[in-house]
Amino acid sequence: MKKFFAAMMLLCLLMTGCGGSGGEKKSAEPTELHVAAAASLTDAMKELATIYEAENPGVKLVFNFGSSGALQQAIENGGETDLFFSAAQKQMDALEKSGNLADGTRKNLLRNEVVLIVPKVDAKDIKIFEDMTKAEIQHVALGEPKGVPVGQYSEEILTKLGILDAVKSKAVYGSDVRQVLSWVETGDADCGIVYATDAAVSDKVNVVAIAPADTHKPVIYPAAVIKDTKNFDAAKKFLDFVSSDAAKKVFEKYGFKVVG
Repeated sequence: MKKFFAAMMLLCLLMTGCGGSGGEKKSAEPTELHVAAAASLTDAMKELATIYEAENPGVKLVFNFGSSGALQQAIENGGETDLFFSAAQKQMDALEKSGNLADGTRKNLLRNEVVLIVPKVDAKDIKIFEDMTKAEIQHVALGEPKGVPVGQYSEEILTKLGILDAVKSKAVYGSDVRQVLSWVETGDADCGIVYATDAAVSDKVNVVAIAPADTHKPVIYPAAVIKDTKNFDAAKKFLDFVSSDAAKKVFEKYGFKVVG
């Protein structure tokens, strides 16, 4: 009987040793980095993610694209975010003031321009910003100025040119710059104000005017790691990557100007 129990115990130990691992050691799950980024960065960020994940198989980038104002609010409300890329300083300033940024990680990353676009098909006679006040122009697509940076820049431009009130009566407001672009592409708006980089990725619109630099604040894109991140080292590494020469080439491909 003792020999029987000893044999059974040996068998159990052998089964535990072989069966516990299934014969293979499971690889660790990749670290997920949650990146909140302005909608105008969509194309560049997706390409950068492909490059970065290939070089860093232990990291998976999860993006939340939208207006900088909406992303700011989501971060302030505790939404899971490791890094934030804003299309304006205003939203980043607010997060810094509320203590949501990791110390020493904020940096100015990119520069952009603001442009006036029209549909490529059936475009009306619009050549300068002031043409938006013409009677035949019925719908002007703008970003919602409270939370969409391109909308804030648009109001600055229109105010400087003295045509804000005239254009407001025709305005349709988009929730982010890509919605503004879409309305012009489809002809639902006679014209719209977007970033140069958004116009560059569309084959359905033409740029008819570039906003003079003295009509609005510089369009600077700041980036930072969020203070409550659980993946600080991985987030900082990706932030360093987007400042590299390799990333610079991708940003420039989409029409951005790299700061510094």
